[in-house]
Amino acid sequence: MAIWGKILGGVAGFAAGGPLGAIAGATLGHAIDSKKWAGNITENISGNSLKSRQTAFTVAVVVLSAKMAKADGHVTRDEISAFKDLFDIPENEMGDVGKLFNEARKDSAGFEPYARQIGSMFKNDQNVKESLLASLFQIALADGIIHQDEDKFLLEVANCFGLSDKDFNRIRSSFITSNKTDPYELLGVNRKMSDSEIKNIYRDLIRKNHPDVLIAQGMPQEFIDTANKKMASINAAYDLISKERSI
Repeated sequence: MAIWGKILGGVAGFAAGGPLGAIAGATLGHAIDSKKWAGNITENISGNSLKSRQTAFTVAVVVLSAKMAKADGHVTRDEISAFKDLFDIPENEMGDVGKLFNEARKDSAGFEPYARQIGSMFKNDQNVKESLLASLFQIALADGIIHQDEDKFLLEVANCFGLSDKDFNRIRSSFITSNKTDPYELLGVNRKMSDSEIKNIYRDLIRKNHPDVLIAQGMPQEFIDTANKKMASINAAYDLISKERSI
């Protein structure tokens, strides 16, 4: 069964535990004791299995997209279409995904507890957190521009994930492209590095960001498009640097 059906059909609604599991359960109409999720976020994660991680990743994309829409003040038709197309949501699951989105949008809690849960759950898997952030960038950019409120929101989410400002700017650069876009920033390297240093970092990025690796770490198959776009961005940046340096 696809990840959307597993979560919203109730098979894995609570697999993530914590705030993400709670809001998924609330969407399904289950009674949730809010006090159960109070306290330290790391104590609220029920497990670190692949199913738990996939559930957390998927619910987080929906919930944080809703919180971003709330921060921005509106949801465009382009963003809805992009959400559906980018993440391979079956037509028969759109209703339930919409329920989760609306539940998160009207929820009085801020986005921080959900983002921090992802930060804890994927503490040692930075590339998965970066892929989730990249997914949010794709949604924000669906209407052709990342608005100021969205940009601020995404930076704060990155901080909750435990990503540095340098990490954020590198990911942001792959979406905010212009003639001034720096391939060195896209690759997370600097011009003072040697050719061999840059080549090693490039190879490490390709290895860590391979879709099969990310899926094994908890990114659901349905989000492979995000991983492929990230790989393409890494390759394009390295190609530009290689031509400049004649590597």
